Amino acid sequence: MNKQPLFEARTHGYYTYRIPGIAVTPGGAVLATVEARPGKGGDWDFNDVVMRRSDDGGKSWDDQRLIVDSKRYGEGPASNFCMIPDSELGCTHAVFCHNYERIFYTRTEDDGLSFADPVEITQAVLSYRDEYPWRVIATGPGHAIKTRKSRLIVPLWMSDGSGSEFGANHLGHRPSNVGGIYSDDGGATWKATDVVARDHQNVSYRTSSAGIINPSETLALELSDGRILFNMRSESSPHRRLVSISDDGATGWTSPRFDDDLVETVCMASILRLDQAGSVLFAAPDNLEHDMAWGSKVNCDRKRLSAKLSTDDCATWSVNRVIEEGPSGYSDLAMLPDGTILCLYECGQVTRMADDKYCMLAAFDRTWVEAGVKMEAR
Repeated sequence: MNKQPLFEARTHGYYTYRIPGIAVTPGGAVLATVEARPGKGGDWDFNDVVMRRSDDGGKSWDDQRLIVDSKRYGEGPASNFCMIPDSELGCTHAVFCHNYERIFYTRTEDDGLSFADPVEITQAVLSYRDEYPWRVIATGPGHAIKTRKSRLIVPLWMSDGSGSEFGANHLGHRPSNVGGIYSDDGGATWKATDVVARDHQNVSYRTSSAGIINPSETLALELSDGRILFNMRSESSPHRRLVSISDDGATGWTSPRFDDDLVETVCMASILRLDQAGSVLFAAPDNLEHDMAWGSKVNCDRKRLSAKLSTDDCATWSVNRVIEEGPSGYSDLAMLPDGTILCLYECGQVTRMADDKYCMLAAFDRTWVEAGVKMEAR
């Protein structure tokens, strides 16, 4: 296990850095992105997206540079930069949102040295308004996927904006539903998936019925048999991650269920396929405590970021190992060609939870995870 901070709060004119994303390009470069947040670091500040790039597997990094300037698109933040490496086309796709109302597509064909001018693809999600009057919409966050059938899939969440959590001057991010967008032509055109999970949708949980509350930030994973799994954050009372599966990643989603083994702290998580035999890594804060100072009655503490290993396509989780014991939140995962796993994650505190001191890069291998605590012994 090796760690190094890549982004530090109160530097380069920004208040804090949040919402990490990481990808290994077809040419082997490692791209690390975050939202650079001015003001007081809130979701609705005039947030930009910045990136650092490594040519040596994450050992050394170039200087931080701006890749999405929010002012270019008008008032509001640039958010949720989701990358998709594409070895078939030799590029890395990316989508992001602006002001939680517009979605853009871009790509790099030179391993992150430059990005194409973004193209707006919001039209792809307007069809959702036929069944849900969304006014807030956001991609990811974290990396998205390309399937073995060459379909690009990006999860997203949307809200009607009626929540009051950000005050009178901003639309709320709650209540929320989960959907996605997909492309079958290398990012040239995009379509909306069926809605995957809805607020107040009833699902079966153990021996009782539980309602889904505010499903939102979602991870996509291609299973070894080609089906697509969405792993979703929510604020539901079971405090477990939500899971739904589709044969094609667009239609026919199964009724969401709660995964007993994956604790939900109301925080973005990350998921990564390690091989084609069913090995999967999941990373998220692993606790249900309320000891840290925080204004919301919904959230559990964001700490004890942990990696969990499954060897049967997420059906069960066999081992858990803590990456960061202290304050730690959002994360994203990628893997180098030699099997080294990279986890870019928020950690530390400057003043409070979510005022993260660093976005930290951890590098480790599967053996390090396997030496953790067996799940049945926890």
